[in-house]
Amino acid sequence: MVLSGHVAAPPAFVRLVAHPLRWKLLTTLADSDYRVRELVTRVGEPQNLVSYHLRLLRGGGLVTATRSSFDGRDSYYHLDLDRCADALAETGAALHPVLRADAAAPIAPGGQQHTRRIAVLFVCTGNSARSPIAEALLRHHTADHVTVTSAGSRPKPHMHPNTVRILGDQFGIDIAGQQPRHLDTLAGRRFDHVITLCDKAREACPEFPHQPRRVHWSIPDPATASDTDQGSYSAFQHTAGDIDTRIRHLLPILTSTNH
Repeated sequence: MVLSGHVAAPPAFVRLVAHPLRWKLLTTLADSDYRVRELVTRVGEPQNLVSYHLRLLRGGGLVTATRSSFDGRDSYYHLDLDRCADALAETGAALHPVLRADAAAPIAPGGQQHTRRIAVLFVCTGNSARSPIAEALLRHHTADHVTVTSAGSRPKPHMHPNTVRILGDQFGIDIAGQQPRHLDTLAGRRFDHVITLCDKAREACPEFPHQPRRVHWSIPDPATASDTDQGSYSAFQHTAGDIDTRIRHLLPILTSTNH
């Protein structure tokens, strides 16, 4: 906006994302979490340049990094879509008050009809924490209108107690009777989306027929946060919140899937 003959500087978000490479990194990370070497391949630029611009995006709060549980020398980069949405709203309001976003549009896939239900598979190692949380939350948010399954590359004998507790406490979802499932039991099944939530499971996840969309969410195992169930409960709270946010951002992608 022009105020008293003075043109205000563009908002920090605009200055940050206006660079072509940074925009390319953001749009790439909007699809999945990636390691630096994978981003180098996808954007076609040298690693030192990619790392430099990732540091700027992290400094601006748009991108976060987590250490890989598969290889501790690696990190996975993740786009914070909520922060991007807030920054976009602030940018619109800075241009003109009429562009201020006072209410978010619903993103649940209400009413859209498909010739068959979309099938989504969530994968982690033990299928006792992250992937069953994701399964339950997606089923909850879509009112069971999406076929959702979860499995593990090395499933645990039982569901983690805090998985059952956190889904009940925070979301009113009961999965007390659910048991971990092995990936091998799903061989030959057709999925539209296969989402890994564990760095180790990403490396072990097999190929599925019909070329599903493959996405990775690098989420630490909350069960390793403490030696006791009580001690790890806060980690499960954080993990469930992170997964719920990612699920909400997944919903518009599911509604736009054509069959």
